[in-house]
Order: sequence, then C-alpha cells, then structure tokens
Amino acid sequence: MQKRQFLAALGATTLASTVPAAQERPHRAGPTLLTVTGAIGRGNRGPLDKALDQMMVKQQLAFDRAHVFDFEALRALPAVTIRPTLEYDAKVHTLRGPLLSQVVEATGARMDSTHKLVLRAIDGYNVTLTLAQARRYRFIIATHLDGQPMPLGGLGPLWAVFDTDRHAEVMARPLAERYAQCPWGLYHLEVQATQAVG
Repeated sequence: MQKRQFLAALGATTLASTVPAAQERPHRAGPTLLTVTGAIGRGNRGPLDKALDQMMVKQQLAFDRAHVFDFEALRALPAVTIRPTLEYDAKVHTLRGPLLSQVVEATGARMDSTHKLVLRAIDGYNVTLTLAQARRYRFIIATHLDGQPMPLGGLGPLWAVFDTDRHAEVMARPLAERYAQCPWGLYHLEVQATQAVG
C-alpha cells in the first residue's frame, strides 16, 4: 500500500473511532415520527439536543436517551386493524397500526402494567394512561386511515387510538367525548416507571 493511501485509511479509522456515541444511530429509511423516552431499554438515539429538538424543548421535555421509530420501523411491527365510528364525521373508518403495548415493548421497556404512558401530540395535547389501560382497550398507534398513510395536517401521521365501538362504557358517552384519550398527531411517548412504596 502506498504511504498516502495508508495515511488516509488510518485517518479515516481514527476519525470514525472518535465519533461520540450519541451520533452512532442506526440508519433509518425516513424521518423520526415517534420518540419514546423514559423507562426504556438502551435506546437508539442520544439525549435531547437543545439546539435541534426545538418542539420538544418548547414543550419542556428532557431525556438522556430515546428510542425512535420512523414509518418503516412502525410498519415492521405486527399491525392491528380496527373500525371505530369517528367523532369528526360520525362514520365508521378503518384504522391500522401496531399495538401501543408492542411499540413500548420494542423499546426494551419492562412491561409492568402499572407503568404510566404519557402520549403527547405535536400541538402539546397530552394524555396519561397506564400500560394496563393500553392493553385493555387495545390502543394502536395508527399509521393508516382507510388504507392510506395519514398525513401531517390531518389526524396523522400517527394517532394513538382504540376501537371505541367495542367498549360499552365508552359508547355510553356522546360521540364527541369518546376520543379524549386518543391524541392524533402523536409524536412523543414517555414511559414512566412507578415508584416502589416502602
């Protein structure tokens, strides 16, 4: 090997070994749609970047690691289809996406039913439910509405939602009140571990 090629190869190897761990992120096919923080596993991205994560900063989020999903990562999880009556037009629509509990599990989180899940939409609207509630109601992270990916500016690109028509106590409420725990435009999920008492 010529000296110049050797030095170039050595320089590239040295530079690669000095890249901070926070920048060593897996290749994703598209932009991050969902960021999961809190009581998760190792994560696949580093801490909040106060300069570049502007919406999260404005919504006063903080984290030292996260697990992020792009559209393809969510589509790779087993999908569930539901057909609820939506409050916006009082018609039955088909929604499809992975179970919320499976998304949480994919982050390496301990699947404790008492864990709280804080679901946050792009406009700052947020709701809190337990993992047990997410399982009971079979919440999904909907990626598709009537067979089409949901656009930003509509109900998407992600919507945390469940089949309200399948639960009598929910059906007893007026249609306009059935989706209070279902933030559309979902972009952030925080897994909160319960504190041991005593």
